[in-house]
Amino acid sequence: MRFVRWYGSGPLHLLVLIASFALTGYAMVRLFAVRPLEVAIWFVGAAILHDLILLPLYSLADLSALSVLRHDATDGPAVPWINHLRVPTFLSGLLLLVWFPLIFRLSVPYPGYTGLSYSVYLGRWLAITGVVFAASAVAFSFRLRRVRRAARADEERPAPGHGAAP
Repeated sequence: MRFVRWYGSGPLHLLVLIASFALTGYAMVRLFAVRPLEVAIWFVGAAILHDLILLPLYSLADLSALSVLRHDATDGPAVPWINHLRVPTFLSGLLLLVWFPLIFRLSVPYPGYTGLSYSVYLGRWLAITGVVFAASAVAFSFRLRRVRRAARADEERPAPGHGAAP
C-alpha cells in the first residue's frame, strides 16, 4: 500500500495521532486560558526535571541493571529479559509520579474529598507494583518455556539427508 510506505503505518494510526494532538491542543488552550503562568512554569519545570535529572537517573539505573544482571546462558536459548524488568518498573514509577502526594501524605485536602485516609495509598501502590512485577515474571516464564520448547523441537527434528530413503 502506497500510504503505508509513505507514512510508515496504517491510516488508523494517523487518525488516532491527529485526534490525540487535537485533544492535547484543546486541553492546552483551556489550561492557558485559566492559569497561563502556572502552566508555562509547569511545562518548563517538567522538561527540566525530565531531561536534566530523571533521564540520566533512569538511564544509569538501566545500565546498572544490564551490567549486574547480565549472564551468559550457554545451556539454553537466549530470551531477551530486560523489557520484563523495564516495563513494570516504568509503570510503578509512573503511578508513583502521579500519586506521590497521596502515597507520601503530602496532599492536605484530598482525604476530606474522598473519605479515604492516607494509610491506604502506600499499601495499594505497593500491591499494584507487586502484581505488575509478578505478571511480568509470569509472562517471561511463558516466553522462556515457549522458546525452550521450540529449541527442543528443533533438536529432535532429523537433519536433512539423514532420514529414511524414499
